[in-house]
Amino acid sequence: MNTGIRTVIYPVKDLQKARALFINILGSEPYIESPQYIGFRIGDQEIGLDPGGHRQGMTVYYKVDDIYKIKQSLLNNGATIIQDVKNVGGGRSIAALKDPDGNIIGLIQDSSPSQ
Repeated sequence: MNTGIRTVIYPVKDLQKARALFINILGSEPYIESPQYIGFRIGDQEIGLDPGGHRQGMTVYYKVDDIYKIKQSLLNNGATIIQDVKNVGGGRSIAALKDPDGNIIGLIQDSSPSQ
């Protein structure tokens, strides 16, 4: 089951300039900062800034209950894997696929999935 958009990650060239811009846009400070990622929380959504994300482009992550089931459904409908399911810590798993039109679809599950 898809429970909506959870995370949007923007590729950025200058992380600190983007940080200042998004503080102004969102009206809040980041909840996490590192040289590889800056994250903001707005309600139940996360807005992320990724200085290494230009290869992949902007990615919207849909929060799902069963990441493997949704991944397989996308594959059955012509999608291809960009990044297979991986645990990113804290019980969270992510995956990224490209649909037949070239759009990137991110999946995120907040509990450890069982394969």
